[in-house]
Amino acid sequence: MTVGRITCRTVNHRVHGPFPSLEKGGLEAPASSSKPALAEREGSIRKREASGKGTLPNPPFSREGTSLQRAANAEIRHEHESSRSSRRKSSAFAFFAALALAACSQQEPPTPTFQAQGYPEHLSDWGVIETRGGALELAAGVTPYDIATPLFSDHALKLRTVWMPEGTAAIYDPVETFDFPVGTIITKSFFYPKAHADWDGHITYGETRTVSDGAMPLGGLRLIETRIIAHREEGWIALPYVWNEDQTDAVLKRAGAVIPLTLHRPDGREEAFSYIIPNANQCAGCHATNNSTRTVKPIGPKARHLNKPSTFAAGMNQLDHWRSLGILTGDFTAASAPRNAVWGDERLSLDARARAYLDINCSHCHSNVGAADTSGLKLTPDIAMGPALGLCKSPVAAGSGSGGLAYDIVPGAPDQSILVFRMESTELGAMMPELGRSTVHEEGAALIRQWIAAMEGSCG
Repeated sequence: MTVGRITCRTVNHRVHGPFPSLEKGGLEAPASSSKPALAEREGSIRKREASGKGTLPNPPFSREGTSLQRAANAEIRHEHESSRSSRRKSSAFAFFAALALAACSQQEPPTPTFQAQGYPEHLSDWGVIETRGGALELAAGVTPYDIATPLFSDHALKLRTVWMPEGTAAIYDPVETFDFPVGTIITKSFFYPKAHADWDGHITYGETRTVSDGAMPLGGLRLIETRIIAHREEGWIALPYVWNEDQTDAVLKRAGAVIPLTLHRPDGREEAFSYIIPNANQCAGCHATNNSTRTVKPIGPKARHLNKPSTFAAGMNQLDHWRSLGILTGDFTAASAPRNAVWGDERLSLDARARAYLDINCSHCHSNVGAADTSGLKLTPDIAMGPALGLCKSPVAAGSGSGGLAYDIVPGAPDQSILVFRMESTELGAMMPELGRSTVHEEGAALIRQWIAAMEGSCG
């Protein structure tokens, strides 16, 4: 029996509909080669029917004529039946094709699939998020989250998600990254509002987007990349995926990628820049927050970053929300847990906002154990105001990175402070952070300028 097939692809799902042949009682579309002949026969029949000659009259004097008449009438009846049969075949095939297409649009959400080995080629292989119907859809059991003050990444907006195997949960820690179970998949998707209706690489600033009913609408947005950090038996693995041109899936780019973009700033300025997608080694480099062990782990999911009103569960604290979902355990209360400020919330103290900004952007390297542990500059929230925080501290290594300035921070003098110089630079060897940006975060630099300007004292 002949079998036809219709295949629908929505990132990581294929719906196949088998259609048995109409030969021997099955269903099959009529062959294309028979269409001209069928059309000719149908036209001939319709002409005879219109002229009242749909059958031949009985000739009164000829037995041979009678025989010819019966044969001709049989042929006409056969053509009628062939025409109706062909139309039934076409209708049946169209009906089942429509059913298959309907199935494509009514598929279940993606299913998380933990990849315990190798380097999956597509983001869809993990089954945690997919694009469908003009939205970024989350699989069942995938939890969106955000953090109080996010890392600056060339003004990209981000959607973060976490998934853990059923029956498992992360263990709370007041200072360090939560202890996530093996099988955890964390994603961070980077996207921009488009400056124009058709995608041309021009982007703008945008407001944070949220998830409703398990999906984030993508109207007016362009997905750039999604980074996965997954907890395997041997440890965490970090992989970058770049979204394809059609925005249907993201492809693994272990070597990284460079995407030319043009940023439209609020004041009308346009700035062309190269959006850098880090390679797998660079991903691991930033996430290896202990310079001795070089163990890779997530950076964002810490109590102080997550302790905020939930964006995704109205009226709840995000830590409490995680606990209510059964994905976070431990002895804590949101009221007593550490909390970082929202850097742009001017209702909060200048010091709290500046320290939160430096924490998320810098402290994964500038800590007692981070990759920059030999620099002497510590930017974690527990460091007291003084030389370890950069006040009147000379850089360990001189050169272009210092901009010819003497101290990391000069109280009351942001223009004389190396910290500000490096934040406002885009030159390799001078800019900080070293990875993750190609543009200057003018608003963030302005905050640190204001913070330093308000400091009392001098380095005399």
